[in-house]
Amino acid sequence: MNDAQLLEAPVQDGAISFARSFVRSDAFMTLFREGMGLVEQTAAYLDGDGRKESAALPREVALTYATESMRLTTRLMQIASWLLVQRAVAEGEMTAEQARAEHNKVKIADPISAPAAGIFAQLPQSLRDLMEHSLRLQGRIRRLEDQMSGTAPVEARANPVQDQLAGLKARLGL
Repeated sequence: MNDAQLLEAPVQDGAISFARSFVRSDAFMTLFREGMGLVEQTAAYLDGDGRKESAALPREVALTYATESMRLTTRLMQIASWLLVQRAVAEGEMTAEQARAEHNKVKIADPISAPAAGIFAQLPQSLRDLMEHSLRLQGRIRRLEDQMSGTAPVEARANPVQDQLAGLKARLGL
């Protein structure tokens, strides 16, 4: 099976793998632009207004700011890596096997708990917004990654078309 077939191969029970074909879609490119845009937006903030805002924070909050900005940066680098690898596979620059090897090196980490609500509320709103956006994006990518690797829980959904076909096959003795 070649990489194109692997990306578009059906999964268990004949269901079409949305995630595998997703990386070749316009929706993936929208996700890619969103992720890379968030990386750029965060870098600009941390190098600009973020520096000014962090300098004005009380010591305890400034320490939390430093910790959270490092976590944010790490999270975004993991997201960017994942997006770049998926785009490389979709464009034929990397095989699916190479992509799996890369994903074994850089995994999208589990979300780390947020700082205490009282301290979180004292962080600059811009940093909080970037953190929340990155966590939502990370969650979306983790779900896609789980679907692509086949580790996502399969939801049992009634499929009326499959039910009708099964009924017809049973009546026809097929």
